[in-house]
Amino acid sequence: MPFCDTCNYYEYDENDEAYYCSVDMDEDDYGRLISGAYRECPYYTSNNEYEIVKHQM
Repeated sequence: MPFCDTCNYYEYDENDEAYYCSVDMDEDDYGRLISGAYRECPYYTSNNEYEIVKHQM
């Protein structure tokens, strides 16, 4: 299961001094994510540029 700290959508908010998920999801998706209905986050996107390039080759 991917971790939020390696996701492109996990962004730092300087005002709150905290990290947040920036995915624009509706209440139903958020409820399914929190309840554990998903085995892993369907919005996860790696921020590892080398992994992305390797996949394109």
